[in-house]
Amino acid sequence: MTLRRLLRLPFALLLSISLVFLSTSMGQAQAFDVDARAAILIDASTGQVLYEKNADQPYEPASLVKIMTLLLAMDAVKAGQVSLADPVRTSARAAAIGGSQVYLAEGETHTLEKMLKAIAIASANDASVAVAEYLSGTEAAFVQLMNEKAQSLGMSNSYFANAHGLPVDPGRRPSVASARDMALAARVLVNKHPEVLVWTSTVLETFRENPLFILYNTNGLVGKYDGLDGLKTGHTQAAGWCLVATAQRGNVRLISVVMGTASQAAREEQTRRLLDYGFNRFVPVLAGEGRVGTVKVRTAANEQVDVALAEPLWVHTPRGGSAVLRTEIVPVEGLAAPIAKGQHLGEMVVYLDDEPVVTAPVYAVDDVGRAGLLARAWRSVRDFFLSLLDRRSA
Repeated sequence: MTLRRLLRLPFALLLSISLVFLSTSMGQAQAFDVDARAAILIDASTGQVLYEKNADQPYEPASLVKIMTLLLAMDAVKAGQVSLADPVRTSARAAAIGGSQVYLAEGETHTLEKMLKAIAIASANDASVAVAEYLSGTEAAFVQLMNEKAQSLGMSNSYFANAHGLPVDPGRRPSVASARDMALAARVLVNKHPEVLVWTSTVLETFRENPLFILYNTNGLVGKYDGLDGLKTGHTQAAGWCLVATAQRGNVRLISVVMGTASQAAREEQTRRLLDYGFNRFVPVLAGEGRVGTVKVRTAANEQVDVALAEPLWVHTPRGGSAVLRTEIVPVEGLAAPIAKGQHLGEMVVYLDDEPVVTAPVYAVDDVGRAGLLARAWRSVRDFFLSLLDRRSA
């Protein structure tokens, strides 16, 4: 055994596991297409992309922006800043907003929950402005929070001009968003605030008795597509007909986005096709659970620190052919002992046919103390010689 092999043998940085299983050929998967300006289909749990078309191209999103309105409102509720029972008063500006609405009158007051239901079910623009003003004082201040939230989530191809999605006045910068960004926002919303799905899956509900107003769900697939329970429609002349949908079957929840379709019927048909594609063409395969490998921490008493996933990680694989699944543990830079149990130590990256498809954090299984002085000194010497060998072989 050479010195190089002797020095390297106990000190692996990455875990690689190869699995072979039945799946469709990627060529067959690519033959599928959606008749929309832009589209994407993702797994809600992992974010794995199952299909995309022009997914990073920004387009006007119309009322899809209300996903961000709902997300910020529910974040505020979860943080204890507001309550769903809080009264929300309608301003003159909110009452006059126009478009899809519940015809709020100036001074009319409803609970925050009722206003959010009006947004989630009936896409009410007046309720969106009333909620924005309640949460931030002015709609402009709320919109600033929308854009800050979008940036923090990594929605790099989005800009929001208002809380409702109506066209802006001439000369103003319009709202834009990419299909990928809208899928990301929807994923955060349904995972962080799943109670919203109770509203978005409601077909109709009475908003007020006098004067009577019934909320009718703008999503025509609710109650008509197996497992579908949301999420948000949008339409303007510039945006075309848009729909962010989500459906769950068994343990699998998918999120689809279509933007710029030709009609209401078209956005529903293309959404149906997209979700069918995800549920029918892919099979979830367990990529890892529990302990999944080790991360090297040179200063730790046990240099190879065991790491685990917080929950089982499933990956969608094409059905019917052959493909290769491989995982790799990528450690956080600058790790040093002591290590605390549950500490985030890196990411497990899952590759399908050498393409990264899913990433999940891994955590320390146990507390690990610091290595002694002699052990740390030896490791420094060892790593020095390893680096020399690397340079000589390069």
